[in-house]
Amino acid sequence: MTPEILNINRVWYDQLQPEFEKNYFQKLWLEIHYAYQKASCFPPKSLVFEAFNQCEWANLKVVIIGQDPYHGTGEANGLAFSVHDGTRFPPSLRNIFKELNDDLGIEPPIFGSLERWAKQGVLLLNAGLTVEKDKPNSHKHLEWNVFTDAVIEHINREKEGVVFMLWGNFAQKKGAKIDTQKHLVLRSGHPSPMSANQGKWFGNKHFSQTNVFLKKQNKELIMW
Repeated sequence: MTPEILNINRVWYDQLQPEFEKNYFQKLWLEIHYAYQKASCFPPKSLVFEAFNQCEWANLKVVIIGQDPYHGTGEANGLAFSVHDGTRFPPSLRNIFKELNDDLGIEPPIFGSLERWAKQGVLLLNAGLTVEKDKPNSHKHLEWNVFTDAVIEHINREKEGVVFMLWGNFAQKKGAKIDTQKHLVLRSGHPSPMSANQGKWFGNKHFSQTNVFLKKQNKELIMW
C-alpha cells in the first residue's frame, strides 16, 4: 500500500506505515474500493485522507475527533465538521461557529471549510473516514475505528502538548486512553442541536482554553 494509492502525504504515511501494512487495513481498503464502486460514498475517494494532507505532522497542535463524514451530496471534504465552501452549514457546524463567537468574539465565517484550521495544525479526524450517501454511520461495520484508534494512540505516544477536543460521548470514549499528563484533554457535549440545546455544548470555551495552553508552551496560537 503506497501513499500514492491512498493519496496521503509522505510524512503521515511514514508515521502510520505499520498500520497500512496490517491485514485489517488491506481488507478495509479493498472494502472501501468496492463500496465506492457500488454506491455513492463520501467524501470523494481522493479526499479520504485529506485531514492528514491539510495538517502537517510537524505542526500538529490540536486534534478534534468527529464520528463520520457528512452524508449529504457535496458536503464532506475529508475534514471532520467541515464542508466545501459554498455548501450550507450543517447544524453542528453552525453551533461550532456560534460557540466560537461566544468564546472569542469571532464572527461566523461566510464559508464552512475548516481547511484554515487544518493548515495551522488542527487535525480534524473523523472516527470513520467514509460514509454512504444519505446513510449516516453506514460504514460503521468497516474497521475504520481500528485505524483511527491507532492514529490517536500514535499521536498520544509520539507527541507532547497536543490539545484533544472530545465533543460528545463517542469522542470521549475514543479518547479515553490519552495521557493527560502529556496532553490537554478538553471534554464537552457534542455541537449537534440535540446536545447543544440541552446545555452540554455552549459555554465550553474550548477555543480560548486551547490558545491559553498553546501560549504557555510558546507555540503559535490558532487563529480560529
